[in-house]
Amino acid sequence: MLEAQPPRPANMANIVAINQGARPYSMQLPKLGIVPPSTALDLIENGHVVVDTRSQHDYAQGHIPKAFNVDQSNGAFEQIVGWVVPAEQPLLLVASSAEQAAAALNKLAFVGLDQRVVGAIDLRQWRDEGLPTGALAQLSVESLACELTDRSVAVLDVRELAEWRAGHIANAVHLNFKHIPLRLHELPLERNQRVAVICASGRRSSTACSVLRNHGFEHVCNVAGGMIAWHGAGLDVVRP
Repeated sequence: MLEAQPPRPANMANIVAINQGARPYSMQLPKLGIVPPSTALDLIENGHVVVDTRSQHDYAQGHIPKAFNVDQSNGAFEQIVGWVVPAEQPLLLVASSAEQAAAALNKLAFVGLDQRVVGAIDLRQWRDEGLPTGALAQLSVESLACELTDRSVAVLDVRELAEWRAGHIANAVHLNFKHIPLRLHELPLERNQRVAVICASGRRSSTACSVLRNHGFEHVCNVAGGMIAWHGAGLDVVRP
């Protein structure tokens, strides 16, 4: 019964504290400053967490190493940040523009997470200073089908349980992306193996890939187009 239910948000303690009056609620529009790249690098090395709020396509092409990817266009953006980002650690945001960064901060204010945001990182400045960036490999459904033939890759399906039951790739492993931080130990996957992560379209799986990378999975790739592309290619699915 509880398998399909999301875990409590990682910021639940903060929400409760706000409701009880122990912490202030953001009554005004929160303000967001730009953190210089060298300062941001020091903050990251000292435990600050980067949340990249751009699309999975922009994130895949280049991002700050170990940044969590949560697309702010998702209607559950602030909740997803609460689910996947480590509790209590201060946050740095990456967005496609200053306006988008401010919009992300305003969304986070609805659940009190804005109080953990230290500032935003300008990715162009970061690159101009020659600081390291990473990329997320994208795997087409046709390539995935070929790799499954010789069993060179494991598939992790991170959709909702109802989506999984409606049809999934044979021999795939299922774990809702919101559950990964708490239930990663339950997955029959090794950190050194190649893992293709899939959802419906590629957005949630990009978030899942960023979470897995932060837990030591080095060889993860995002399935471009997700199960929509898989069905579109006429590839087989199984149903429990």
